[in-house]
Amino acid sequence: MSNESTLPTSRTDWARVDAMRDEDIDFSDCPEIPPEMVAKAVVRKGLQPVSSQVHVTLCLDREVLAWFKVQGEEYQSRINAVLKAYKEAQEKA
Repeated sequence: MSNESTLPTSRTDWARVDAMRDEDIDFSDCPEIPPEMVAKAVVRKGLQPVSSQVHVTLCLDREVLAWFKVQGEEYQSRINAVLKAYKEAQEKA
């Protein structure tokens, strides 16, 4: 944590903050993250991909692609996840 402020003089009592122990920090406004949520977490930043991927050209209906793009960044990864889930469901059937 940087002690530098964008204000000419900081209004934070940094001596008090530095003296705080972990037990003194109030986390009451932070929701608890249940173990189930942690188990489903995916950490990718700075890590190598879990499996090797192959670049392909794929024809999709315009409305399908538009729907995935509206879902946010990394829509290609979401398309891959849907296809992977379908493959796994077919393997179980």
